[in-house]
Amino acid sequence: MTSAHPTESAGSGESRGPDGSREAGSSTALGFDLGKLLAERGAERYELHTRHLNHQLPRMLHTIGFDKVYERAEGAYFWDTDGQDYLDMLAGFGVMGLGRHHPVVRKALHDVLDASLADLVRFDCQPLPGLLAERLLAHVPHLDRVFFGNSGAEAVETALKFARYATGRPRVLYCTHAFHGLTTGSLSVNGEDGFRSGFEPLLPDTPIDLGDLAALERELGRGDVAALIIEPVQGKGVHAAPPGFLRAAQNLLRRHKALLIADEVQTGLGRTGDFFAYQHEEGVEPDLVCVAKSLSGGYVPVGATLGKDWIFKKVYSSMDRVLVHSASFGANAQAMAAGLATLAVMEDEEITANARLTGDLLRSRLAELVDRYELLHDVRGRGLMIGIEFGRPTSLGLRSRWAMLQAARKGLFAQMVVVPLLQRHRILTQVSGDHLEVIKLIPPLIIGEREVDRFVGAFTQVMDDAHSGGGLIWDFGRTLVKQAVALR
Repeated sequence: MTSAHPTESAGSGESRGPDGSREAGSSTALGFDLGKLLAERGAERYELHTRHLNHQLPRMLHTIGFDKVYERAEGAYFWDTDGQDYLDMLAGFGVMGLGRHHPVVRKALHDVLDASLADLVRFDCQPLPGLLAERLLAHVPHLDRVFFGNSGAEAVETALKFARYATGRPRVLYCTHAFHGLTTGSLSVNGEDGFRSGFEPLLPDTPIDLGDLAALERELGRGDVAALIIEPVQGKGVHAAPPGFLRAAQNLLRRHKALLIADEVQTGLGRTGDFFAYQHEEGVEPDLVCVAKSLSGGYVPVGATLGKDWIFKKVYSSMDRVLVHSASFGANAQAMAAGLATLAVMEDEEITANARLTGDLLRSRLAELVDRYELLHDVRGRGLMIGIEFGRPTSLGLRSRWAMLQAARKGLFAQMVVVPLLQRHRILTQVSGDHLEVIKLIPPLIIGEREVDRFVGAFTQVMDDAHSGGGLIWDFGRTLVKQAVALR
């Protein structure tokens, strides 16, 4: 005999109906209230990080005046405790391609949680991973299968493993100044010594200069190369592969029976004005493509490695090898639902086209300033991935100040620009890499003319101040010099 009243699941603190289903309005788990916890302890954020996490992060943020307290975010903006808005031109290192809290992605996550799916059973086949794979592969007709992991680094690790196994060769080529991740395998193809130092020995991989076909052919001639992994536009410094290089490299790789891996973790999903950045060059068809960052709309860690059928079938060659490469949280329902919603938004709102048009507008407006400011040397990039490079000025007064900064540490001038953009104009940006005088702009792909006007106006004011020979920007520069010298 069943009771007419709802039952309570043992230990769960929630009401269930006679059939075991959750009832609307059931209580939250006893003993935990997220809102209350944040209200009581949120002010301790920097102290908690200092005590329990990476202690250098709050120290660095305090040093450059970035230790803000952001209360909420939406679209391309944050708001602080005083209600002031901040324009986000960083997008969480590219994760927030749709901006923050897109309503379609939010709803998809609510829906998938409310559906109470039998997720991560592992010995079944849920529909959402297959549906997301189908949608992704529709953008790359020459590829056939997808492996879902949890991050860009994991997508790269997958590609490296698959390339080595499929070819039977040990070595992967990569480009100097590349960034493919910080796990041990991806670090082996990371082109920056600063990240690699102290973590050797790594895998037997070999760097070549971006665009150097002769070096590529020389290394391939040794007969032990599994693949070349490349960012079509490098995140560090925002350098695109030279025109024709990807196609020529692909031809060389195929001649030597090696694979082409396109790392589209940051450049993919519309960032450069095409769905994938390699698609800017006709005839390029990578064997493996790495995807992550904005695939889930910024909500759930996700990574994907897209590849050719024969590669997957070689790795998963028998039932004995069905779990030879897997991820505990890979293809989880929340990530898959968010990914499907993200791709739907990209299509419905023409996100890729907006990135192309708005990126062209922003880049052209900034390029017009190169002749106006002697400290500004170059503006480059594709779509909404833009590099602003500074260099040695010509006038005597500015040259002496520039020399002072360079003697202390290369990259300080770019940091001098980033700081007033945030502190005085409430715009968040980043220096493109250590020891680089380059600012990288990777804003949400939803920005438009209003955000372009705001950034260009603020950047112009900072450049005016820098070229005046005095002002707050050079006062801050002297502070940075003292700190850089003290750290030696």
